[in-house]
Amino acid sequence: MDKGQRITGEERETVAARLKSAYESGESIRSLAEANGRSYGFVHRILTETGITLRGRGGALRRRTSV
Repeated sequence: MDKGQRITGEERETVAARLKSAYESGESIRSLAEANGRSYGFVHRILTETGITLRGRGGALRRRTSV
């Protein structure tokens, strides 16, 4: 995929299926974006279009400390 190139029709469906499969296998949106030369927003939008439920952000929970 060339960065910034518009993807439509069958090509978009193919890309969406590939990204969905990789995401379901545990890849992050950021890693998919970097590997495919696309933006985070593009990958997020494509995954959302597939109807997939996106994972939470993860990471350590921050707790309020007592003073």
